[in-house]
Amino acid sequence: MISVSGMPGLFELLSSKNDGALLRSLSDKTTKFVSSRVHQFSHLESIEVYTQRENVNLVDVFKAMDESSESLPSEKDNTAIKKYFEKVYPDMDFDRVYTSDMKKMVKWFDALKTHDIEIKLSEQEEEEETIIEEPEIKKEKPVKEVKAKQEKVKEEKPKEDKKPVVKKSATAKSDTATQNKKETKPTKAAKKKKSD
Repeated sequence: MISVSGMPGLFELLSSKNDGALLRSLSDKTTKFVSSRVHQFSHLESIEVYTQRENVNLVDVFKAMDESSESLPSEKDNTAIKKYFEKVYPDMDFDRVYTSDMKKMVKWFDALKTHDIEIKLSEQEEEEETIIEEPEIKKEKPVKEVKAKQEKVKEEKPKEDKKPVVKKSATAKSDTATQNKKETKPTKAAKKKKSD
């Protein structure tokens, strides 16, 4: 069952699309497409009601209304509706739950009863209520301790023996280059001997 903003009554969801849903009215059984750009859809199972302690699901309020011996008040009498909920569900936070919301609850409950529709919490929501054990979280060491340990490790590592690098000066490089040229180039006299 779905409530649609801006439309009175309850609806049955037939199919949903990207831009809306195909709904059947519970009161007159008409089927129509409702755009999600204009209206908002709320499943009755997902609606919560403010209480003095923790919020409760609308289904819990409907169960209390069903178990109560009080007769449903007139939808037009605001004070009678408030007194009804004070008797049926006294934990309700009447400062945050408006009279208009209570009127909707009365209308919806009446519509569900006349059509013999029972609303239950879905299994998915019941599974969420189970307690999940969280794994233990390892405590991180303070940054100062980690840095101190890193410095100790650096000090303990033996320094590797590095070979000294001999840098040659520019003049030394040019001297070796000229020596290499002399060794590879034959002299003029050697060239003449080869040609003979």
